[in-house]
Amino acid sequence: MKKTFQIDENGYYGPYGGAYIPEILHKCVEELRENYLPIMESESFKEEFNLLLNDYAGRPSPLYFAPRLSERYGCRIYLKREDLNHTGAHKINNTIGQILIAQRMGKRRIIAETGAGQHGVATATVCAMKNMECIVYMGKTDVERQYTNVQKMRMLGAEVRPVTSGNMTLKDATNEAIRDWCCHPSDTHYIIGSTVGPHPYPDIVARLQSVISKEIRGQILEKEGRDYPDYLIACVGGGSNAAGTVYDYIDDDRVKIVLAEAGGEGITSGRSAATIQLGRVGIIHGSRTLVMQNEDGQIEEPYSISAGLDYPGIGPIHANMAQEKRARVLAINDDEALKAAFELTRLEGIIPALESAHALGALPKIKFKPNDVVVLTVSGRGDKDIETYIRHMS
Repeated sequence: MKKTFQIDENGYYGPYGGAYIPEILHKCVEELRENYLPIMESESFKEEFNLLLNDYAGRPSPLYFAPRLSERYGCRIYLKREDLNHTGAHKINNTIGQILIAQRMGKRRIIAETGAGQHGVATATVCAMKNMECIVYMGKTDVERQYTNVQKMRMLGAEVRPVTSGNMTLKDATNEAIRDWCCHPSDTHYIIGSTVGPHPYPDIVARLQSVISKEIRGQILEKEGRDYPDYLIACVGGGSNAAGTVYDYIDDDRVKIVLAEAGGEGITSGRSAATIQLGRVGIIHGSRTLVMQNEDGQIEEPYSISAGLDYPGIGPIHANMAQEKRARVLAINDDEALKAAFELTRLEGIIPALESAHALGALPKIKFKPNDVVVLTVSGRGDKDIETYIRHMS
């Protein structure tokens, strides 16, 4: 039987995953586990989900051949343009699906965590569409550096709750969202934005984001005469855009997978978010995965110039791929990401999100052949990061 890197029946990817949760959340998580597959596999869900992806989110997102970037790196580079989705990132794919699940489970109150703000905006967007209460937890540090997204969420009717614990970023926002869920288990659905958290969340998010790889398969067939690329490249923090990019190809050995994580100021600097390279096996937010932690098991504070990659854990799907050498993992530091962002902007007229810039920063580290077909996911657009880019313009 061929080995698979997909989730098993117990909610694990190899040794990673599972549901490590307090007793107060057991009923919520178990209710979701029992219902998510029947709901997602129902014809009514598929019909409404696909309709909203197409008519509301603007899918399919284009697969753009980047001629000048291709010339620079000596191969054939295609960009999967998730930045062109409604709300400016891949996050809308997941929030549309999860709001439909919540609706079918009778939940009326939605909570979410956000770092860069894109998941918060996407959650607030679908809550407005479905007339649901929306509360978004966001670290105070991220509230300050993502001001525009905070204002968008408020305009959409969401309550944004700044979090002042820890280093006031994504980890801390997630902690507060989980505490909220513990206090409101009956009427609340927690829309997690990445492939993290207790089972079944990593699987839910990966399945909803798999529309990315399904579209890549058809689009690359049309453009290259074969339905697979030689390389798939994506940035990875919690890992939702990366999971969606590789989902349909994860067991296809013809496709090389490259994951770009946030190196911060360097993986030996003490200011990094390169979780796969620096992490050890531990438990974070209900999942067994790789975690940045000290010798006593206390979580280390991550750092990245990118708010969306500033997380001390990693999705269990990616931890397993890294352990089994299914994916090559590269740590891209802040300077490399900034350089890559300006390069794409000047060569192709596309301003990427800082998260996506880390994926672009992997290109110089790979030796391509002229006939290699490369698909790189631009997970979001750079509007939210424009102040950071302006500060670093030379």
